Amino acid sequence: MGNRVNAPGEGNAEVADPPTFSEALATWGRIGVLSFGGPTAQIALMHRIVVDEKRWLSEQQYLNALSFCMLLPGPEAMQLATYAGWRLHGLAGGLAAGLLFVLPGAAVVLALSMIYAAFGNVPLVEAIFFGVKAAVLVIVIEALLRISKRALKASWHWVLAGLSFAAIFFLGLPFPLIVFTAALFGFWRVSDAASASAIKAPPQVAFTSTARTVAAWLAIWIIPLLLVAAIFGKDHVLAQLGWFFSKLAVVTFGGAYAVLAYMGQDVVTHFGWLDAGQMMDGLGLAETTPGPLILVTQFVGYLAAYQHGGGPALAMGIMGAVVALWATFAPCFLWIFAGAPYIEWIIAQPRLKGALSAITAAVVGVILNLAVWFGLHVFFGKVDHVVSGPLSFWLPEFSTLDWRVVAIAAVSAYLLLFRHAGIAWTLAAAAALSLLIRMMS
Repeated sequence: MGNRVNAPGEGNAEVADPPTFSEALATWGRIGVLSFGGPTAQIALMHRIVVDEKRWLSEQQYLNALSFCMLLPGPEAMQLATYAGWRLHGLAGGLAAGLLFVLPGAAVVLALSMIYAAFGNVPLVEAIFFGVKAAVLVIVIEALLRISKRALKASWHWVLAGLSFAAIFFLGLPFPLIVFTAALFGFWRVSDAASASAIKAPPQVAFTSTARTVAAWLAIWIIPLLLVAAIFGKDHVLAQLGWFFSKLAVVTFGGAYAVLAYMGQDVVTHFGWLDAGQMMDGLGLAETTPGPLILVTQFVGYLAAYQHGGGPALAMGIMGAVVALWATFAPCFLWIFAGAPYIEWIIAQPRLKGALSAITAAVVGVILNLAVWFGLHVFFGKVDHVVSGPLSFWLPEFSTLDWRVVAIAAVSAYLLLFRHAGIAWTLAAAAALSLLIRMMS
């Protein structure tokens, strides 16, 4: 490996000598503490540090890994960090990078969840989160616009996004079915000629080695959750959390906002663990902390068990948070450690890239559904679930429109979309404006 310093704008033609494990550990810790702002900001942060500053990965290696992680369900930024650690120091490096990407934010989210559950009804706290909800809606819309620019490059992408929105908003079709159908369509529409040009030579990885990795991580993932179900019963909220978030970990392609689109309505309308306001508050908490945005699952796990665990509330809440974390992130290590040796081969397959392209387009429609669902519940005091034949959708009572939310959302949109203020500053401004409105009213 060379140590040549590239000229400005040249990119990383070569990579530096591998760091020591302790040096890498310090860098993964730094990334974990600084990883604010959602997956896009986190991916940019890692690129600046790992590719530009440290030159531990080349530009192409980083982009190949990012493309692979976008193929996977779950949080792509955390999985990208895990891959980078694995590339440098194998299993230990991957575990270190992945865990340090998650644990700082998880500690903060747990502390905030405990405070929220204990003091959520305090007027001051309610006023702050009243503003945060309005700002979070704008953040989701901003993410939708950003992802749309990247994903909707052809006319059929737009059609697929529209059909996905209609399928989930008006027909109530399950998210996994939408993703699976989109993947099949994207896989099918790639021409045979393009597929024939793909790299056919398999990677030099023994099948038995991959099988052992898969078996080991399946056991690490599933056995603790089965023990929880055996101890508390399969109908207990802790067992249900383990099953729900494990299912989520398998089917939620497209990053954190796709996870929220699938999780938000099920948590509120199907299980009744949280109400829509609490779900929005959880997203606001996750937006303000380092680590993956998907840490909102920890907030959901804590509140669900705290409110419905049937035992000591604090202990149940902590166990719910741990179960949610485990079921959310253990599969991420399985995907990376089993798939990392195959990345170069997978990225060269046109049909797989076609499936990914279709999934990403479908996810735009799903995130639009999330934005509409959040928007209805934030702007209006009453929203009814209407069922008419095969159609099933949400309809607000327009007389319950809250002008205060409209005002705070407008200010948040100006700051985020036009002034390009940071998420933390936007959330702080929304909270401050909410407090001001409450004091004046």
